[in-house]
Amino acid sequence: MRELTDEAAAIANELGEATLLRDHGGGFSPLTVQLHKISAEIHAGDPRAALDAAHALSLNALPSVERRSRALGDIAVTYDRLGRRSGCARTLLAAERCAPQETHARPATKAVISSLLVSGPTSTERHDFAERSDVLV
Repeated sequence: MRELTDEAAAIANELGEATLLRDHGGGFSPLTVQLHKISAEIHAGDPRAALDAAHALSLNALPSVERRSRALGDIAVTYDRLGRRSGCARTLLAAERCAPQETHARPATKAVISSLLVSGPTSTERHDFAERSDVLV
């Protein structure tokens, strides 16, 4: 996965700005490859590598608030897997500020909220977020 992702990144860097692809609104760019790298590292079971990939990402460069919210959701999953509860909660709330409906609807976000609620002390803020996301408290 890493070898192919690095190859995709090299191709994207060579092409420069986003190359629009038929049937794919986001196009192909170094930015979209980086987003995929975060997700791939999470699914590969390496949250540290996912967090490193996230740190190389400029959230402000993402083309929409939905994309920012999704990226923040992936970063929250990474923090959760690393046991960094406060970073996870802070990142989830940032995602919600970007795109509340997107954040509340994502199954991965709901799973992370549930994890926060059962894995340690909670706050009113976290309970309120869980309710807004229709996660059982």
